[in-house]
Amino acid sequence: MTVELADRLKVLPPYLFAQLDEAKARQLGKGVDVIDLGVGDPDLSTPKPIIERMKKAVENPDHHRYPSYEGMLSFREAVARWYQRRFGVKLDPALEVIALIGSKEGIGHIPLAFVNPGEVVLVPDPGYPVYAGATILANGKPCQVPLLAERGFLPDLTAIPGEILARAKLLFLSYPNNPTAAVASLAFFEEAVDFAREHEIILCHDAAYSEMHYGEPPHSLMEVKGAKEVAIEFHSLSKTFNMTGWRIGMAVGNEEVVQGLKKVKTHIDSGAFQAVQEAGIEALEGEYGVEEMRRVYRERRDILVKGLKGAGYDVEPPKATFYLWFPVPAGYDSMAFAKKALEEVGVVITPGLGFGGYGEGYVRVALTVSKERIEEAGERLGRLMA
Repeated sequence: MTVELADRLKVLPPYLFAQLDEAKARQLGKGVDVIDLGVGDPDLSTPKPIIERMKKAVENPDHHRYPSYEGMLSFREAVARWYQRRFGVKLDPALEVIALIGSKEGIGHIPLAFVNPGEVVLVPDPGYPVYAGATILANGKPCQVPLLAERGFLPDLTAIPGEILARAKLLFLSYPNNPTAAVASLAFFEEAVDFAREHEIILCHDAAYSEMHYGEPPHSLMEVKGAKEVAIEFHSLSKTFNMTGWRIGMAVGNEEVVQGLKKVKTHIDSGAFQAVQEAGIEALEGEYGVEEMRRVYRERRDILVKGLKGAGYDVEPPKATFYLWFPVPAGYDSMAFAKKALEEVGVVITPGLGFGGYGEGYVRVALTVSKERIEEAGERLGRLMA
């Protein structure tokens, strides 16, 4: 029998981080001491009170049955309380909050709820690859919106052609931004909400890094008056509480959009394990380890920035996220430089091209190893400049 992939999979690009894992495995197989600064997976441990709540919850037989599609009301109420404390935003936990199996799940499913074949989704470039991938899987057409250094990696929404806007159903944004580490002002979010209202586009904001900052706390899109009329915001406990493997997140905002996402989930998954939701409640209520997390990444950021600057790289300390985003040395494209870093000095970095065409000429480095390994990585990458 000949097995042929669906057309949508044929046009789907290979997932960048799977390719990085394969390249890393080849070097490890040769006995190379590899320092992995590629995937943004925290190396810090989940805070102990969250683990203890999970242990207790696992023993509850009520959690051994199917969960609800939208999540336990108690979890959604904890999300609403956290949004009120953190951002001053009031949410109806019954209608404006939904639990996710990690925010990636919700981002991946939202085009299925609202995008018809051939309709446009506006995706930031460079940007998290799932925005475009999910659009393709929904038979939509991703249209890249450039994020340029001269604009602080904020999109110029006024430059999007009218014929594209006429077919656009969704616009993805993400601040603090992955991969560029840029932050957005409340004024920009107000502009984005006005834009979405004018063009009748659903605004989808990925706020997974809002708690990973080194100064003024970033804003939520939901702080903007009228945001609930046009927008949904995705959030995750993964980065804030070092829970990437737990797969728990949430989406909040416009009731109709949240309920549309819920309808997709009823046909695709059976909801998040309730014991994990109990752990999520503990995390949101206790906010354990967040200040320490920021301290650790700030220290690593400063060590690596100092080392790279000293070696001649053009790099600035980010205000948020645990990424550095900087231009590759003259004479290289992003893939060639990432390949050189892995093969010559055993450091995994992510080529900017993997985040879109406008990411070419840059690389992303994740601060997800110990400060000793961070310092060593800076020394190794410095040798490439020599």
